[in-house]
Amino acid sequence: MIHKLMSKKKPSFPISEKLSAYLTRHGRNIKIPIFYDDLLRFQGAIEIFDEDGNDTLWVSVFFAEHERNEIEFSLKQIYTILNADGSDTLIPYLNIDSIDFCTFGNSKPFRIKVRNILNDIYTYFYVKSADASRIYGLELEHLLSPNYIYFLVYKDTLIEEHISGIPGDTFIEHHLDQCSEQDKRTIAKEFVKFNERCFVRLLGDMRSYNYVMVLTHDFDRILYRIRAIDFDQQSYEGNPKVYKPQFLKENNKLVEMTLDLLRQESIDQYKLEERSLLAKRAASEDTRLSEMLDCMCKDVISTPEKVTELIEGLFELTGDVEFKKANNMGDILKSALGFVGRNYENLNPHIIRNNQVDDI
Repeated sequence: MIHKLMSKKKPSFPISEKLSAYLTRHGRNIKIPIFYDDLLRFQGAIEIFDEDGNDTLWVSVFFAEHERNEIEFSLKQIYTILNADGSDTLIPYLNIDSIDFCTFGNSKPFRIKVRNILNDIYTYFYVKSADASRIYGLELEHLLSPNYIYFLVYKDTLIEEHISGIPGDTFIEHHLDQCSEQDKRTIAKEFVKFNERCFVRLLGDMRSYNYVMVLTHDFDRILYRIRAIDFDQQSYEGNPKVYKPQFLKENNKLVEMTLDLLRQESIDQYKLEERSLLAKRAASEDTRLSEMLDCMCKDVISTPEKVTELIEGLFELTGDVEFKKANNMGDILKSALGFVGRNYENLNPHIIRNNQVDDI
């Protein structure tokens, strides 16, 4: 089983000075008024159950009266920093409805529910302990996926926006069977592309509860997109299969549906499409991506044994000797993106290269 090939618990890696400088240059490193450790001082908690009575593994926490007002005011300030200009003008119209704590997983985040008292519209954001590999995962999601994502880092605290969507496990269990045949084909296509995107950018552990299904109504159909919501396992594990959601048992129903509905030619086509899109996004974000990869190549976000295992595994899959030259996870990711970029250029005769510009 693939789960036996994954570490039971991934350690947290500190943010290096080089990564911190990168985050500062790109507006991610911003001073905030409260830290993750401050929220750990809660005085009690109540379990949260879903509508079917199942334990969600989240608890609603509460604080001592003399701390509660200050904590809630600071969380409102964080909301304005993340979503507006950071001024206090919006604070009188905000209310902290709940502060929830997740007892499951590596990051153990706090989920903050913020409500606008003028119209009762609410949203969430998350407060987590900062981890370098998770931050690399978030930044790669922003640069290489179809989705922008907003987060802030200050010292040992990470603030993440909420990613809306139906949790993958909920969608598979309660909604997938009700989808039309055409919708299932669309979902299968998206799963193939999501699988390829995770593999190329080395985002691991995309079990069904670590992504959401986002539905968008077009004028004559529903569009489906799978979005990752957990980035803890960015470039950590050594087995290449960990980076392919198709090998995780929680996704078996999607895998079986995809193989049943799509011909191999279609699957290969969608893989090529996604690799081409990744190559295009990498080219358009070349400067910033190169800066981030430079940080990653000088950072430690895995163990030497896992690095060696992944190098051997990817070399066996691709035959690309560039993987053999890698020394760490940053080098491996740079080689993976380089491999995809070179293949895209070789297969696309319409690309204008630097030495061709003057000939036009």
